[in-house]
Amino acid sequence: MKQYEYKFDENGTAYLETDLPGLMLTRLPLLNKSTAFTAKERDVYDLWGILPPDIDTLENQVLREYENLQTFDTALNKYIYLRLLQDRNEVLFYKLLDNYLEEMMPIIYTPTVAEAIEQYSQVYRFPRGINISTKNIDRVDAILEHTPYPYVKLIVATDSEGILGIGDQGYGGMAICIGKLSLYTAAAGVDPALTLPIQLDVGTNREDLLNDPMYMGVRHERLKGYAYEEFMDKFVTALKRHHPNVLLQWEDFSRQKAFSVMERYQDKILSFNDDIQGTGAVVVAGLLAAARRNKRSIADETFVVYGAGAGGVGVARQIFAALQNAGLSDEDAKARILMMDPFGLVMSDRPELEDYKKSLAQEPNRLAGWQMATETPTLIEVIQNSKATVLLGLSGEAGAFTAEVVRAVCANTNKPTIFPLSNPTANTEAVPEDIFRWTEGKATVSTGSPFPDVTYDGSNHPISQGNNAFIFPGLGLGLMLSGAQRVTPKMLTVASVALANFISDERLAKGCVYPEIDEIRTASKAIAVAVTKAAVEEGLARVEVGGDVQQFVESRMWQPRYFPIRKSK
Repeated sequence: MKQYEYKFDENGTAYLETDLPGLMLTRLPLLNKSTAFTAKERDVYDLWGILPPDIDTLENQVLREYENLQTFDTALNKYIYLRLLQDRNEVLFYKLLDNYLEEMMPIIYTPTVAEAIEQYSQVYRFPRGINISTKNIDRVDAILEHTPYPYVKLIVATDSEGILGIGDQGYGGMAICIGKLSLYTAAAGVDPALTLPIQLDVGTNREDLLNDPMYMGVRHERLKGYAYEEFMDKFVTALKRHHPNVLLQWEDFSRQKAFSVMERYQDKILSFNDDIQGTGAVVVAGLLAAARRNKRSIADETFVVYGAGAGGVGVARQIFAALQNAGLSDEDAKARILMMDPFGLVMSDRPELEDYKKSLAQEPNRLAGWQMATETPTLIEVIQNSKATVLLGLSGEAGAFTAEVVRAVCANTNKPTIFPLSNPTANTEAVPEDIFRWTEGKATVSTGSPFPDVTYDGSNHPISQGNNAFIFPGLGLGLMLSGAQRVTPKMLTVASVALANFISDERLAKGCVYPEIDEIRTASKAIAVAVTKAAVEEGLARVEVGGDVQQFVESRMWQPRYFPIRKSK
């Protein structure tokens, strides 16, 4: 039975219709207005006496919550407070985010969400979303059939093995799904009633979690091989049966699994992997903007991608697509992308090279004429011999970009682009202040986590954050609204271009290659329009979009406001 239904009156005004009793309305976050229930609603649902007598406004409620939030002295406690608000009153939660997004985003997402994930079993308060585990996978059809979320159109699911830069987190990965979906709503106007976080609990290999009496996940080692594939097949098959048109975002799988799961199901259900495709698209957007700032083409650059996990290879693949789009041949594009992992430069003749790295692994003849101390080139030697102009960090290796490394890039160009992108903040390859000092202020810098402005040579330099939140909400919104049948390389490319084109010349002049956080909703709309158009042009849209795509997208973006609530007739 549905808890409520969306309806429209004779004037086209939207309202919610439900038979639930009044007290229950105050307990359901999507229906609760708290002190803002109107007099008529209090009459109909017998809420007089239950609520304080004064009828509040949403704006006043936001001020109250913001003042309460300021009383907490740690980011984690602020995160817990905001999660409790989300579980109490969803409209109020998103209105607070809407008013103070730049301040709230580091709390509900990176870097604070990493701490919340690590302590998820300790800070747990209320259930949100659903878990599919080894204990209930054979009941997955019943779970999806009876879920209390009747309008699901968007799911973020994780198996929690490759969370951010902190690895296997077991059941705690649920927090990353909740955080991502919160950004879908705050950054792109996706109705929260359409979203569902799912934890795929296949176990954990961490003994400390398995032995922790507080741990809430299943207590066994992770499934692997056929058992893991069978679990995932059961999940996707049931999901396709109950929600055939849903968009599924895969999140924070470990390296090879991220690619194998993405590729196994990309033609079976509308899906994408944010760590691979989202990261790739957002980094390419920053690179396009940096090239514009430096008055170069992206095809003029040579890239060293330091870190060849899911994110690093995803970035390399998307750079390859961008270089193709800029007119380079496959061979020339591949030669300009050098990936490095803990074993050194990724080469095609390496024994037991992982499958997901093979397409962009360098051929042995690429090293012809290189000057190296040993058979395996170091990071500095790769930069020097390849004449790299762009250095990207996705390794999770704090401090990997030393002064010597950075200056090696400067020796190849007077306008280097250096992005230390690893999350959380403690894992970044270099801090922006050092990069500015080592490059004498010449570098274009972006980071994966938020950093304060840098003052160098008497000038202030804001540090833009290459956050996936600038891509995945708009990408997902465009996919959902167009009813796209699958995610294509063209859709990812147009998303990158749309974000890069969104950056104003004034912001570029300051060295910023991404928008300000308070512009993210407008940027997401531009990306959604581009992705929707691409879906139509490729013949993959299942929804009649019409001529004015911008109006089509804008009219369907949810706003945090209270709908009238009426009794069912």
